Amino acid sequence: MPMMDILRDCWKLLLVLFLGNVVMALEVPLDPKILEGLPQPPTITHQSPKDYIVDPRENIIIHCEAKGKPHPRFSWTRNGIHFDIDKEPKVTMKGHSGTLTIDISGGEKVEAYEGVYQCTARNEHGTAVSNNIVIRQSRSPLWSKERIKPIIVQQGVSLVLQCRPPAGLPPPIIFWMDNNFQRLPQSQRVSQGLNGDLYFSNVMTEDSRSDYICYARFPHTQTIQQKQPITVHVLNMDAINETMAAYFNDTDLFGDAPAEERSPSFLVPTGSTSSKLVLRGQVLELECIADGLPTPELSWSKISGELPTKRAFYLNFQKTLRIVNVSEADAGEYRCKAKNRLGSVHHTIRVTVKAAPYWIDAPRNLVLAPLEMGVLTCRAGGNPKPIISWSINGDPIENAPPDSSRKVEDDTIIFTDVQTGSSAVYQCNASNEYGYLLSNVFVNVLAEPPRVLTPLNKVYQVIMNKPALLDCASFGSPLPVVTWYKNSRTGVLVGDPFVFYENGTLEIPVAQASNNGKYTCVATNTFGISENHVYLEVKEPTRILKQPEYKVVQRNRDVVFECKVKHDPSLVPTTTWLKDDGELPDHERFIVNPDSLTIIKVTENDEGTYTCITNTTLDQDSASAQLTVVEAPPTPAVIYEQPDAPTDLELTDHGARSVQLTWTPGDEHNSPIKKFLIQYEDALHDRGTWHNLTEVPGTKTTAHLKLSPYVHYSFRVMALNDVGYSLPSQPSHQYKTNPAAPDENPSEVNGTGTEHNNLVISWKPLTSLQSNAPGLQYKVMWRQKDVDKDWTSVTVANVSKFVVAGTPTFVPYEIKVQALNKYGHGPKPAVVVGYSGEDLPVAAPEKVRVVVQNSTLAEVYWEPVPPNTLRGKLKGYKVYYWKERNLHKHNGHGHSHPMEQQTLNFTGNRSHGKLPGLHPYSLYMVNIRVYNGRGEGPPSNNHQFETPEGVPGRPAYLKVTESNLDSLTLEWGPPHEKNGRLTGYTLQYQSVNNTNEFSQLEEVSVPANETSITLHNLKYSTRYKFYFSAKTHRGSGPRITEEFATIMDAEQPVSPVFGNVSSSVGEDGALITWVYWGPEKHIYVEYIVENSDEDWQKEMVNGSQFHVLKSLKEGLAYKVRVVAKGHTDHTVHRSEELLVTVPAMASRQVDIATQGWFIGLMCAIALLILVLLIVCFIKRNKGGKYPVKEKEDAHADPEIQPMKDDDITFGEYSDNEDHKPLKGSRTPSSGTVKRDESDDSLVDYGEGGDGQFNEDGSFIGQYSGKTERDTVQGHESSEAPSPINAMNSFV
Repeated sequence: MPMMDILRDCWKLLLVLFLGNVVMALEVPLDPKILEGLPQPPTITHQSPKDYIVDPRENIIIHCEAKGKPHPRFSWTRNGIHFDIDKEPKVTMKGHSGTLTIDISGGEKVEAYEGVYQCTARNEHGTAVSNNIVIRQSRSPLWSKERIKPIIVQQGVSLVLQCRPPAGLPPPIIFWMDNNFQRLPQSQRVSQGLNGDLYFSNVMTEDSRSDYICYARFPHTQTIQQKQPITVHVLNMDAINETMAAYFNDTDLFGDAPAEERSPSFLVPTGSTSSKLVLRGQVLELECIADGLPTPELSWSKISGELPTKRAFYLNFQKTLRIVNVSEADAGEYRCKAKNRLGSVHHTIRVTVKAAPYWIDAPRNLVLAPLEMGVLTCRAGGNPKPIISWSINGDPIENAPPDSSRKVEDDTIIFTDVQTGSSAVYQCNASNEYGYLLSNVFVNVLAEPPRVLTPLNKVYQVIMNKPALLDCASFGSPLPVVTWYKNSRTGVLVGDPFVFYENGTLEIPVAQASNNGKYTCVATNTFGISENHVYLEVKEPTRILKQPEYKVVQRNRDVVFECKVKHDPSLVPTTTWLKDDGELPDHERFIVNPDSLTIIKVTENDEGTYTCITNTTLDQDSASAQLTVVEAPPTPAVIYEQPDAPTDLELTDHGARSVQLTWTPGDEHNSPIKKFLIQYEDALHDRGTWHNLTEVPGTKTTAHLKLSPYVHYSFRVMALNDVGYSLPSQPSHQYKTNPAAPDENPSEVNGTGTEHNNLVISWKPLTSLQSNAPGLQYKVMWRQKDVDKDWTSVTVANVSKFVVAGTPTFVPYEIKVQALNKYGHGPKPAVVVGYSGEDLPVAAPEKVRVVVQNSTLAEVYWEPVPPNTLRGKLKGYKVYYWKERNLHKHNGHGHSHPMEQQTLNFTGNRSHGKLPGLHPYSLYMVNIRVYNGRGEGPPSNNHQFETPEGVPGRPAYLKVTESNLDSLTLEWGPPHEKNGRLTGYTLQYQSVNNTNEFSQLEEVSVPANETSITLHNLKYSTRYKFYFSAKTHRGSGPRITEEFATIMDAEQPVSPVFGNVSSSVGEDGALITWVYWGPEKHIYVEYIVENSDEDWQKEMVNGSQFHVLKSLKEGLAYKVRVVAKGHTDHTVHRSEELLVTVPAMASRQVDIATQGWFIGLMCAIALLILVLLIVCFIKRNKGGKYPVKEKEDAHADPEIQPMKDDDITFGEYSDNEDHKPLKGSRTPSSGTVKRDESDDSLVDYGEGGDGQFNEDGSFIGQYSGKTERDTVQGHESSEAPSPINAMNSFV
């Protein structure tokens, strides 16, 4: 009998292996399009875990998802009984799914829904079931309240603090903390056991505390509960007197003797041996906690073997041994050993490993064709051995109707001659006392014709001499047979060099160019045939022809690594450079070109291995070279020169319109080549002339040149470095390109008319290089836009324009110009719109009217001319206007000739415009004309308009004709531009003190017929500022501003501030010289053409007492004067006017002032005078006296009366009075004191004696010594003249 069982098992094994090989070839592809059309029994895709603990605060969700074709229907059982969801108001099922949701938000108890649930998914092809899902509520019971007495222990003994939390679901996580929620420190002496208790191998006095608190955290509810705090008192008996010790001994708390050092013993586990059961795949935790003093050390070993080092871990200070992913090999005896210096103890733990069921060979879905054979295998392991049971569509298989095509053999089901419609879902259940496994597998009987899954016309690219794999993935039931053909279906591919795989793939082990072509795969089964075409392209391999070479380079020199690649023309290579197998440094010194790597100014850090990697989409090649950097040896001075001319020009890769040019660089002469210039000569069209074609970097020696047809090319190359260009290389061999039709048409095509009845079509001709062939012509085409349908054309040559005569005036034409030659026409030309010639407009604008805005601005309006009268493109309107006369009745110019006509252009289709800059109170005439590109049309009728009055211009002048102590007589001229009827004048004035502060402004109105006024009751010796303006009915015009001053004493006229004003005319201009004794620094020379109404011109003097006027014109007479201006740019002093005549032709005479001997003589005289002055000053400083009166008499100005003795007294000043003048100093004979570094008038400071007005009304101050000053005039000044001022008096 045993022999029969063995034979039966062997036969079954052979059958399974055979059938497995038969049916394993048919697998359902994952292509959605195929899956969509195939029937499929249900398959569970997602379900809740077998042991499902739920949170009582949340809704219960039990997952059950399945797929199938058609989509499955779902139902549930609870505790083995049908669960009617429709009768459960709190239970809903998700659409197209079996997932249940139990709503407990209304206060329902979870306990009411606890139980064992199972999901069923069914369609017409079978039924699948889920695992048994056990639903249990998580629980976190409260800690029972208890009163824990304080624990009093003697130092050195062991102690266990029990936690013992309430049982929860799942079990809680235990940890010990204090009142501050800080974890209690643990060590080899104090630690927490696996059961949650806190173990002390021996206690110490620092263990005394009242807050040992055990906490339990329940994971599902995330709640933490704590036990009542435990108080521990540790007593040291040696420190307590004998009476207290006797008392404690009588209480039997510690026994008869104090704790002493002792050998180890185990607190956990107890005894010498124990046992432990663990399941395969779980975590094994073994624990040993020892008592002893000193604290014992623990170690672990396995008696029956070695510990699994990769899966074993020591925790809790070596007190716990953890082994993860336990297997049967981990069963056996484990020993823990505790040891201190007084001894050791050990404990043996016997570990037994059991196993819940696990898959050895899980069953897999089976797809069979009608009449095929197949097998389902359900092989599971476990300890004890699992029991295998089968079900079909959820029911035990033994309860199913008999089926001759199905035979059950323990863990195997064998199918033979299956029939269509016998598809079903089979459940395999493997179980033992530690668990179960449930697997749903279907047997799907399909009758499907073949389908080729490989994409149609797929192109396979391989490198020559590499394997080529051509796919022909197919599906069908029964499994299709694949046959391969090449180019046509006349011959089947068989044998060498082809290899055929069961999945339909064709392999060519060594692909050659002869294998290129079209391949056809045909899939056939009993239900049909399907074919597909693929293409094979065998490519040339990528190879590095010129590899980078080993380089030794001096520091700060450049280095180039070449990497020239040959590759298949249809593949695009990508070159990457590496340094020491890493990326290149990200620095601008590293320049990567398509066929080289250049490193500029290498450093020691650049040393290393450089690798060139060339990749295509199919293959790659690489090559490496070493770079060594050395220190440059001392060299003599480097001579930099232009590079030598390149040599060895060669033309390769000849194309119709391209060629490859290569060359060899010449000597660089110590200056690296920066670039190469490539030039060409066209021997056919322009022999002897070289044109620039392109430039390439200095690191390249090849260039791909794009060429034009019909050119006889010769090329030459020039190299450029920092010094300059090299000589040109020798020309290359001539390269001729074939003629061709033009590639482009003429540009700048335009159509305009030069006469009113023609159209001139012009264009920019093509160059000989653009002609592409002989016989270049132009086909000119035109038609009237929106009128003609057909094109009129003419073909011309050697011209750039064509005139079309007899056209209507200014109508649009569509124009095209196309190039052609003997080889064909150019591309289709673009259409350009042009216009025939224009003619003058025939109509004038009408309804002209003028709206005057103000006295200087008017706005003119008109009605535009009709478009049909323009006879051209409207450019705009021109407004002509002119002033006829002023409107003054008694003005002598009232009947003067009209002013010059003015014109304003208004571009575009305008109907109004503004006329600015008109003269007020005037009569104007205006007419308007329209104009186009040809010219202007007739003018409109003249329209006249008047401008209203405006404010008058500035009065012509304002001057003083008489000056007294307390009065000034002013005279003025009326404005040149009255701009209306004058109604009067306004005169404002105010006094100015020595600090430029102004008094209250006085105002006087003057009638229009007055030309002078006398102001009385003015302050003597006071400067006044006057503001004078004219006015009309429109208001006051701009003011003229002047400053004048009253005199101090009528009996003491003073000399002018400016003296000795003279002029001389030379080749460089008119030299004006003067003497100035005033304090102001802003000196100007003013000039005006004699008898001219223009404004005075002025030029600033830069601190000297002479100035050259270079802008005077020859042949004219000028009035010239010198003026001094104050801070506010007002005139303070003015010299007498000179009349300077510039001759028409200045004679060339020798200027004695430019002769060397005269200059030397003058320098000698000046030096002698300077020495005499120095001697004089030294003498006077030593006590001598200076005859002031004699010098004053000697230098007296005949125009100045002598000073009175009581006006000023010259004293002799001692040396120690620093604030007074030097002894012997004097004032100038003119009675003035020159102040340096002062911009204020001396009159302001009270040092001027008298003041008078000269003929032109300017004020000339004359200053003598110090005088008393009216307190109203401000503070006094006692500044004395300086030695420099005294020196100036001699000049």
